[in-house]
Amino acid sequence: MGLGSDMAQRTLDRLLNAIEGDGRLDRPGHRLEKGLAFAENLLGVTRGRARGLLHGVWLGHPLHPVLTDLPIGSWTAALVLDLTGQRRAARTAVGVGIAGALAAAATGLHDWQHTHDNARRIGMVHGTLNTLALGLYGWSWLQRGRGHHLRGRLAALLGYPVIMASGFLGGTLVFRHRIGVDQSGRQHEPLGFTPVLADRDLTDDRPRRVRAGDVDVVLVRADGRIHALENACPHLRGPLSDGWLRDGALTCPWHGSRFELSSGESLNGPATAPVPCFQTRVRDGWIEVRRAPVAATAPPGSALVRQQEVRP
Repeated sequence: MGLGSDMAQRTLDRLLNAIEGDGRLDRPGHRLEKGLAFAENLLGVTRGRARGLLHGVWLGHPLHPVLTDLPIGSWTAALVLDLTGQRRAARTAVGVGIAGALAAAATGLHDWQHTHDNARRIGMVHGTLNTLALGLYGWSWLQRGRGHHLRGRLAALLGYPVIMASGFLGGTLVFRHRIGVDQSGRQHEPLGFTPVLADRDLTDDRPRRVRAGDVDVVLVRADGRIHALENACPHLRGPLSDGWLRDGALTCPWHGSRFELSSGESLNGPATAPVPCFQTRVRDGWIEVRRAPVAATAPPGSALVRQQEVRP
């Protein structure tokens, strides 16, 4: 059992390494990205609330993984219904899966265009397999509606391993490349106020990177207040200190995620998690920061409260 498992793992690793190292995927990837950007600009997606909606900002994490459960679950149900001879129910399940796959494709493409290098190549193959599976199940649904149930079942049988392989690559994007995962540090330091910069050296409306112990912090003076956020964007750790202020929010220079200065909340995506915030004060001409107060949802006396106890 152990030997077989090791061989399977090595085979999968070689497959993933081959995909990640295949530069031939870059040209079609760049063309697709440009096409998506043109379409989204034309539809106003990049400027309106639709951007945050598709990314899942309102949900607190990416929307795409939620929607992928619909086609996988529905098409698995269709497989079981086919085995039990429930033709009408099987076709309904196939149709629900198709609707879910289309929604997942829209959100997946929206997220994919903000990836890079190896993850982008994995995403290209992932999307190609999803498209193939969608085509097979679409043909299955049409054939079933015309009374050709054997053809419909055959197409579904061909499509099911394709969607499983695509799901594996989707898991690779999350767990190997951390796409969609909150990549901010979430440190609990510094517990006490720590001097980081002379007050006279912080220019209005210009982000400034400083170091507070082991944590990179970006300082912003806006509307007479000093704000402090962790310097790493939760999306792919873009340096927020290289970003800019727009409409009172700090914009990541890599993919345009915007963060509210006081709370760190993401306003538009692709980042869906908030940036950790710090308290600030000026003492003896120095700006001092410490991590934000105890989480309001932490139970009194819990380990989290003790760990996050602030110091003067």
